[in-house]
Amino acid sequence: MHAIIGNGPVGAATARLLSTRGEPVTVITRTGGASTNDVRHVAADAGDVDALTAACAGATVIYSCASPPYHRWDTDFPALASTILSAAERTGAVLVTASNLYGYGPTEGALTEELPLNADGPKGRTRADIWRRAHAAHAAGRVRVTEARASDFFGRGVMATGQLGSRVIPRVLAGKSVSVLGNPEVPHSWTYVDDFAQALITLGADERAWGRPWHVPTAPPRPQHQMIDLIAEHAALPKVAVKGMSWTMLRMLGLVMAPLRGLDEVRYQFDQPFVVDSSAFTATFGTEATPLDTAVGSTVEWWQERRGAK
Repeated sequence: MHAIIGNGPVGAATARLLSTRGEPVTVITRTGGASTNDVRHVAADAGDVDALTAACAGATVIYSCASPPYHRWDTDFPALASTILSAAERTGAVLVTASNLYGYGPTEGALTEELPLNADGPKGRTRADIWRRAHAAHAAGRVRVTEARASDFFGRGVMATGQLGSRVIPRVLAGKSVSVLGNPEVPHSWTYVDDFAQALITLGADERAWGRPWHVPTAPPRPQHQMIDLIAEHAALPKVAVKGMSWTMLRMLGLVMAPLRGLDEVRYQFDQPFVVDSSAFTATFGTEATPLDTAVGSTVEWWQERRGAK
């Protein structure tokens, strides 16, 4: 049985992919949900190690896809990650964590898994410390762990959590101008959410993956402006104006909108090239990123269907 903690875009995509393969799947969230023939939904508090361990009983792999609200990462994430690690240790399941690239901090050149975790901001330090604790437990023989690190992801179900989500795509579909973080003309890596899910499943099933982090297969970088043009192209609509947001304005908005607080920490990801090297994953497991044309086309189709349903 596969246990997925969290039912956001990455957790939901992982459940979909596993269920299409006929694998038994349990999705664990605080509120639970309606189970289907393919996916069982269970309510459990991921902060309660006993409840979480019980919910994960019988799992061969645990996928950690849960996340506190963005502005509470540094206060809430350590305890959540610790509980999930303990549940994996108690059940004997492999722990696969869905993570990002914050832990590296600002770097020069493409990001590889060999780079040190030198982040100096609270969110980046939090992500780095979560991995260090999990890796230490692995090295001590207490649990088997691995981590999938993705860049900004997009695709079906990715809304408020993605830079190419509800702030951008609905405006493109409505023919309205778009404001983006940082410089819209510098190269930026984008990870397709279905590739993220596939990577998690691959890492959980292959012992070569355990004990180290991996970058999710990610297509060659594209500037934000080009990605938004590609969205318009797949929607068969005219291109829209794209401009960068003022960081000063974002800081002011953060005073009244909690999810925007602390974005300054990752300003480097949007003001200068931010490029992910995922060649190690492809060389080891033979999986490549979905071509951007295909990924963007599928994403636009999902948004159009959602817009039509409304």
